[in-house]
Amino acid sequence: MGVFYMDFYDDDDDDDDLITDWWDQEELSDDDDYYIAAALLTDIEHKRTKRKHHGSVPGREIIHRDRFAGNLRIVADYFADPPIYSAKLFRRRFRMSRELFLRIVASVEAHDDYFRQRPNAVGLLGATALQKVYGAIRMLAYDIPADSLDEVVRISESTMIEAFKHFVKAVVDVFADQYLRAPTAEDTARLMAINTPRGFPGMLGCIDCMHWRWKNCPTGWKGQYSGHVDGPTMILEAVASKDLWIWHSFFGLPGSLNDINVLQRSPLFQRLTSGTAPELEFMVNGNKYTMGYYLADGIYLSWATFVKTISNSQGNKRIHYAKVQEGVRKDVERAFGVLQARFAMVRGPARFWDTETLWYIMTACVIMHNMIIDNERDENVDFDYDQEDSEVLRKEEYQRRNKPVLEKFLKIHKEIEDRRVHEQLRDDLMEHLWALHGAR
Repeated sequence: MGVFYMDFYDDDDDDDDLITDWWDQEELSDDDDYYIAAALLTDIEHKRTKRKHHGSVPGREIIHRDRFAGNLRIVADYFADPPIYSAKLFRRRFRMSRELFLRIVASVEAHDDYFRQRPNAVGLLGATALQKVYGAIRMLAYDIPADSLDEVVRISESTMIEAFKHFVKAVVDVFADQYLRAPTAEDTARLMAINTPRGFPGMLGCIDCMHWRWKNCPTGWKGQYSGHVDGPTMILEAVASKDLWIWHSFFGLPGSLNDINVLQRSPLFQRLTSGTAPELEFMVNGNKYTMGYYLADGIYLSWATFVKTISNSQGNKRIHYAKVQEGVRKDVERAFGVLQARFAMVRGPARFWDTETLWYIMTACVIMHNMIIDNERDENVDFDYDQEDSEVLRKEEYQRRNKPVLEKFLKIHKEIEDRRVHEQLRDDLMEHLWALHGAR
């Protein structure tokens, strides 16, 4: 018997010594030997199993959530025929139509295996994609903690946070190319058709920045991310049109920067300087222009691609121009307001710790904001949102460009920053608006 014990536990010196010492202490009967050896083996096996434990923490409460019943409850509430809660209530609570919600569920499930329902180690089926997306969107819409959804989606707090991170990343991966694209030639023509009757031919949208307060900013970064308001923030630069579609989203720079610093790091004019932007030509007050522009507030530089208001304006034409420009420029402010109203998470303080997760959250919210606008667009014409890949000039490629292309790049940059064209365009728009509206 002693040899058997030694061979069986030859990988644990402490336990071997324990059995050997006991064996040599005294002579015992065969029955005593058997029961004492069995007790020692049981105790040793318990210690060894405890050391190798990788499951739930001992002593932690185990909750049998019945995820199957939770999924059936969600289906009965919103997706049965008929559902308990109407489509109007669904739109109010999820910020989107039921059809769009189901499209997102199907798309992220097909993209990421994490959302597919699979059995766990004991054969029990986990949560469905419907439950995970339900919880993630409710977190975005109401800025609620993950554990507050447990009673509905039957998912623990840690798993819900994990599902939330997978969701925002999947939304960006699947829908960014379609709903966060630069304007195509068709988009540009449509923007011209919208903005010309408003008195701004050639306008591509309105530009501004929004700050998102970062509650859980690491202490070592607080100085870098503070400056605009009380506490650290991160900046979203955006361009929006009249229908509140966000055409450009650039997020993640620290809140200590201002709009000019953000613009200098922004890829807003990348397609223009690389020569891949759609061609644009328009007339204002008898003068021809070949480069679109954005309405901006006074902090932006006096570039040919920005049209700003006139501070302390005097004279009827100037006063009228400033009034119209400031009114139309509110498009981007309204877009920020609607974005924050739809997704309360980007209105309240950010509670995640890493910048990558915050970037995915903000970008996913912008994408779903555009998806909702597209889904609810009150138009009979279907627009083709797909576009072929176009060349984008990256910084590391500048030195590898041939000389004629580099000269063209520098020429376009000079045209963008031309203050003379900026002032001429502003004056032409002033005369155009006065002739269009002010002289009535």
